[in-house]
Amino acid sequence: MNFDSVEKIANAVLYEGYMLYPYRPNSTKNQQRWNFGTLYPRVFAEAQRPPEAFRFVAECLLTASDTATLNIRARCLQIQPHTPSLDVECSADLGDLTVAGLLIASQEYGLTFTCSTSLSAQLQISAQPAETGAIKLRIELANVTPVDGAPSREAVLPLSLTSAHLLLRVTGGEFISLLDPTPQYQQAVSECHSVGVFPVMVGEPEKRDTMLCSSIILYDYPQVAPESSGDFFDATEMDEMLSLRVLTLTEEEKQQMREADPRTRGILERTEALPAEHMMKLHGAIRGLRRVQAEDER
Repeated sequence: MNFDSVEKIANAVLYEGYMLYPYRPNSTKNQQRWNFGTLYPRVFAEAQRPPEAFRFVAECLLTASDTATLNIRARCLQIQPHTPSLDVECSADLGDLTVAGLLIASQEYGLTFTCSTSLSAQLQISAQPAETGAIKLRIELANVTPVDGAPSREAVLPLSLTSAHLLLRVTGGEFISLLDPTPQYQQAVSECHSVGVFPVMVGEPEKRDTMLCSSIILYDYPQVAPESSGDFFDATEMDEMLSLRVLTLTEEEKQQMREADPRTRGILERTEALPAEHMMKLHGAIRGLRRVQAEDER
């Protein structure tokens, strides 16, 4: 199962909020270790007031041939409190699910993550015909990791699916944009209701075979800006501002960055090594132009 072509944008989602400016481990917002898309163990989540999230639901549309198959990759981080360098990437794959089979009966799978045997998740997937020949997929990912007693939030972080998201790929079919559907699919799109994730098209714009169910709001076919020299763990792509901010840190603050973990140290080393001409490229870029109608032409 190959999702290499969308790895950059998927990793931007995975590490969103991993470490925030001023990138010091002792700053409050980095000690809290918050991330988008955290699915806590169900027992813990339901005991909170108000309840926390233990699952997300993704609903999307596709068109498919009789032999179409679906591949799914669930991804997350396994967080270690106060020790980002120990955080690990986790993934679990389901391959070659037949769309025709899902139309007959929903399926439920227990997921085994590559990173750790301490995480337990269930994935439920179903399909049903929608209007105009489309097929509506419903996928639910839930954290069912067992917990003992009444642990604190910090104690259950290592048992949580952090920055959880899905990558979907269809063979023998095409996904339908939920943000910009053609008129024939607009009604079917309005009946799709996702909870906790935002399904968007990813990959090459002329292709419609891959979808990212993201824990942060994105547009179709998102890209990491080519001018970006690396990840600041802030997908708003404020590279110029963050680069300048990092350069103004005191030597003591920079030393704290160096000692934090390899990814944080990499931000400092990369930023300090940026040549002046690259900094100018961060100032702005025109991606495209289109003509706007004059008032008398309307």
